[in-house]
Amino acid sequence: MEKRLLGSIVAAALIATTGVADDTLSERFEKMEKEMSALKAEINALKAENFKLGNASAAVEAEKKGEKTASSPLEKSLDDLQDQISDLNKRTNGNHVKWDVDFRTSVDNLSYTMANGSKKENDALLSNRLWLGMSYAANKNLSFVGQLAYNKLFGQRSMSPNPLAADGFDWVSGESAYDDTLRVRSAYFFYTDEELAGLDIPWTFSIGRRPSANGHLINLRDDDPVASPLAHTINVEFDGASAKFGLGELSGLEGSYIKFCAGRGMSDAEPRFDPAPYSSSSAKTNSIDMAGIIAVPYDDKQYSTGFQYTYANNLIDITDNGMVNNSNPPSTSGAPVYTFEPVGGLHTATAFVSINGIGDEWSDYLEDSTFFISGAMSKTDPYGGKTMLGSTESKTGYSYWMGLQMPSLVSDEGKWGVEFNHGSQYWRPITYAEDTLIGSKIAARGDAYEVYFTEPLVDDILSFQLRYTYIDYDYSGSNGFFGSASGTPMAIGDIPVPMQGSIVDKAQDIRAYIRYKF
Repeated sequence: MEKRLLGSIVAAALIATTGVADDTLSERFEKMEKEMSALKAEINALKAENFKLGNASAAVEAEKKGEKTASSPLEKSLDDLQDQISDLNKRTNGNHVKWDVDFRTSVDNLSYTMANGSKKENDALLSNRLWLGMSYAANKNLSFVGQLAYNKLFGQRSMSPNPLAADGFDWVSGESAYDDTLRVRSAYFFYTDEELAGLDIPWTFSIGRRPSANGHLINLRDDDPVASPLAHTINVEFDGASAKFGLGELSGLEGSYIKFCAGRGMSDAEPRFDPAPYSSSSAKTNSIDMAGIIAVPYDDKQYSTGFQYTYANNLIDITDNGMVNNSNPPSTSGAPVYTFEPVGGLHTATAFVSINGIGDEWSDYLEDSTFFISGAMSKTDPYGGKTMLGSTESKTGYSYWMGLQMPSLVSDEGKWGVEFNHGSQYWRPITYAEDTLIGSKIAARGDAYEVYFTEPLVDDILSFQLRYTYIDYDYSGSNGFFGSASGTPMAIGDIPVPMQGSIVDKAQDIRAYIRYKF
């Protein structure tokens, strides 16, 4: 009888932890406790039955002597399980959100060669980056996912605030080293279902602050889980919505899907204490909206390919008046306040092929290697009379990017990789959140080279990376905005002498970090 009840305890625990996946954590505890109460009642009933059958004498004698009767194995197992449930309740303390930690301390050696041959350097720029991930699944269909970001230099930043740095834009708040403020990098609800209108089409929908940085391909060198966008053209934090539809069953192509995305990069709204708070502004900056589509025809985890198209409107640059004539009123620090205006829209498109495991049993080394190649284009759409990238006419830019990631020669879990990318004169992606302190290497109008080594130190919890990035610019404006003031591509050799000291010709970043993830 005790063996049967002990089996019931195990079954009850399994049912409570796996059979009620749709319930919340607290509901699971309640169910487990009810099961324990029912089993305890059954034990008491068995005791009473034994007592009636004549087994009471030993208990009576023990009671007379003041002794405590020994617990049966069943009672001991039940008490142990109840203790575990109580301990788990204490640990969760009513908190239904699951947290994870990603903390990184890094040192960067930065070096710039300006167009006039002068140097600008920082031998050891120290920074801390903390990501706090949070998630909660209310049921099998609906969940919440978010991430808080802290990213700052050691101590106070001496040159902050810098009005020209445009650090205040929240496109890069989780990737730029600011102050000790904890910011929301992503926060969105996520709905998923296995069928769409009765068809065998698994689909998802989400809305909020989207995880739109560290997307496909760039995640390899960053040692991060892949996010949604194709990072060759889009790598920014963004507020918006997306809907994804799995097409594998209908098309017969493994892993195929299509995804629609839309969002807003700037909201046109008056200040809080304006006479008409949050009304549509009369200023020159309008709301910036973006829409796009991602199509993955095939992805079997070894071979994958993907395509992406986006269009963004009302993209901005510093006004010529504010930039050239410096006519805006100064800020409290005495520096001029630069204003922005919309100059036009931008089309981007990209396609990639990735091979995760080269060859068919050619060698263990190649089977653990990843190769990718990606091509992309951008096309400006200047508004009437406006200038984009130094021209009132539409301009097309292109870029290609390739990389190879291989197993480490030091450990079984380590990796090392090499990457190269090239951008043409009018190349313009939206990759401001790329995690490279010298500016987005993907945005380079010229050549960029990179090599990195990532090694685990303690399982998959603590890791070390050494990375070298070198950019040789052919044209200026690679990390500017979209108009003429900061986005005009000028050949490095043709830059006027008075401007040469402020235009970067070559840049490099040597980074070493230790990173904790749990």
